[in-house]
Amino acid sequence: MSFCPACGASVDGRFCPKCGSAAALPAGAAYAAAPAMAAAPAANAGLTENAVGALCYLGGLITGIIFLVIAPYNQNPRIKFHAFQSILFHLVWMLGWFAMIPLGMLLPFGLSLVLSLFSLLLWAGGLLLWLFLMWKAYQGQTLSLPVIGGIARHQAGK
Repeated sequence: MSFCPACGASVDGRFCPKCGSAAALPAGAAYAAAPAMAAAPAANAGLTENAVGALCYLGGLITGIIFLVIAPYNQNPRIKFHAFQSILFHLVWMLGWFAMIPLGMLLPFGLSLVLSLFSLLLWAGGLLLWLFLMWKAYQGQTLSLPVIGGIARHQAGK
């Protein structure tokens, strides 16, 4: 399976179904592509790019790693970006939670109460951002988080 050089979508024929640009075929592939095009609907029964992008965020670390390992998806730069951003977002979110635990034990009661309200805000904000990232990925859009998105874009090779 090849990918469009312009938008990164998977291409089964000579033209990208998403943006319409011509896909580069290797030498001799035009002759071999005719029989393969008849079997293309059965071979393309996998998930769409936007569904896989949303699924990368669904389970956080686990689904991000899974889609970095599964062969047809780990070659698409957009899916790799969503997988890396999902992994990094969930790592930062969990580290924020784990940093609050010893702070809550060390602080006096009044400050510990303020910290627990802040942790509730961190939980709600992280949950909303997580759902928003899934929604944007399902729409086929790429939302790059300020620091994490740059690292994910670099790791994905975009």
